[in-house]
Amino acid sequence: MKVVNVRSLAMPEIRVIRYGRFADDRGFFAEHFRKSDIATHPQLVFLQNEEFLQCNESFSKPGTIRGMHFQWNPYMGKMVRTLRGRMVDMVLDIRKGSPTFGKIIGYDMPEDHMADYAEWIWVPPGFAHGNFFTQLSHIEYFCTGEYSPGCEAGISPLASDIDWSLFDSELKQEFDTIISGNPLITDKDRNGSTLASWMENPDSDQFVYQK
Repeated sequence: MKVVNVRSLAMPEIRVIRYGRFADDRGFFAEHFRKSDIATHPQLVFLQNEEFLQCNESFSKPGTIRGMHFQWNPYMGKMVRTLRGRMVDMVLDIRKGSPTFGKIIGYDMPEDHMADYAEWIWVPPGFAHGNFFTQLSHIEYFCTGEYSPGCEAGISPLASDIDWSLFDSELKQEFDTIISGNPLITDKDRNGSTLASWMENPDSDQFVYQK
C-alpha cells in the first residue's frame, strides 16, 4: 500500500488516506489495503489498534441520499472509498461534549481512473455516516465491527437541527438541489431521529467525547 499522504478534515478525527496507483499503457494497478502497512506507517497510528471485520459495497443511482448511520455494541468505524462514479461522503459528530457536536462535514470523492492516486476516508465511532450521489456510483467500505441490527440508529440527513456551518457551500448546494427534487432515500433514513430526539435516547450515552 503506497501511502501518498494522510490528512485530517475540519473534524480532526476524520482522515483522508491517499494511496498511489501504478499506471502504464494498459491501465493501473493499486494495492489499496495492506494490514502490515497500517500497523507500521507513522501517519496511520490512529488505525493501528483497529481490526477490519466486515467489508460492504453499495451501488447508488444519481439523486440517492444514504444515512446518517451509526452503531454501538459493537462500535463500528468505517473506511470508505469510491470504486466508480462520485460519492460525497457526509460525517456528523454525535459525541456528547464534543466541540463539533451536531456539526456535519462533507468530502467530495469522485473516482478518476486516470489519476495516479485514489483515496479512503476514515470515519471512527462517534460519528454518524452517510453520503449522497450525483452519478451512478459503486462504493466499498471496510468496517471495524460486524453489523448488529439491535444496536444501530440514525439521524435523518433532513433533520432541521443539524449544523451545516462546516459543510462546503458548493457541496451543500448540490445536496439541497437533490432534496428539492425527488431524492432517492429510504423512509427509514428520511424519518430518522433529529439530534434533539436522539439526545433524549439513553443510548446516546454510548457516544461521549474524550479529549
